[in-house]
Amino acid sequence: SRQKELCKKKPYLLPSIGEGARLGIQECRSQFRHERWNCLVTAAATPGTSPLFGYELSSGTKETAFIYAVMAAGLVHSVTRSCSAGNMTECSCDTTLQNGGSASEGWHWGGCSDDVQYGMWFSRKFLDFPIRNTTGKESKVLLAMNLHNNEAGRQAVAKLMSVDCRCHGVSGSCAVKTCWKTMSSFEKIGHLLKDKYENSVQISDKIKRKMRRRDKDQRKIPIGKDELLYVNKSPNYCVEDKKRGIPGTQGRECNRTSEGADGCNLLCCGRGYNTHVVRHVERCECKFIWCCYVRCRRCESMTDVHTCK
Repeated sequence: SRQKELCKKKPYLLPSIGEGARLGIQECRSQFRHERWNCLVTAAATPGTSPLFGYELSSGTKETAFIYAVMAAGLVHSVTRSCSAGNMTECSCDTTLQNGGSASEGWHWGGCSDDVQYGMWFSRKFLDFPIRNTTGKESKVLLAMNLHNNEAGRQAVAKLMSVDCRCHGVSGSCAVKTCWKTMSSFEKIGHLLKDKYENSVQISDKIKRKMRRRDKDQRKIPIGKDELLYVNKSPNYCVEDKKRGIPGTQGRECNRTSEGADGCNLLCCGRGYNTHVVRHVERCECKFIWCCYVRCRRCESMTDVHTCK
């Protein structure tokens, strides 16, 4: 309901919100395309009735952590891009940098720096639900975890900001440079978040004053704001579980020679795999014939495709 109100007040933000969601989903699928959990989006019979990511959205696992982080980062990225492109009335380029730089080193701020602070502010306003409005022990822990992971996603966008420069000077010499801050590609942000997912921290399912690490001997180590946190261990994604909406890995395509997550041994969970031959027909060796048509040959190739039993 809070989000609906915000959309009614600021309808011009809707394209950016949609684009942010699309970015997040696309990156999640891309990062996990070879894993047992491949960021499957549930297709509800009627749109809007069930959560897009199904069970994973509220399971409190490492997968939940990644979903929240990547979606929050997607919103920051798309809103900030939209500001820089001049599509919004209440934000534009980052004005705090104007007239600065280093004259002695021969560069100054110019161009349009991405105003990532506005993107982060809007992402917080749109996605972060205040903890005080919840009841129940478990929901409080999960909510604190989700809020933390939202922020970790936003921090990833800020951390990967870079400085681009353009040279000005006689015959292309770099006597003077104009520089501006720009966000990294969303793919790069996705890789950083996947890395955080691999090294995510399990926290205790009880909140006293603040969240703490699950391992007793590590409780004294503070939790970094860019770390991804989870409460519950992930389920086994090998076997179908209809109740949780987990499809299992039967029928998934695997790579017979890989030792990684996409290898048939790991992806098929030791059940073995089927091999079938797929025939590809495509146009090849095309030549331009004067005048005026293109003549091609038809090339056939056979490839082995392996799918999990």
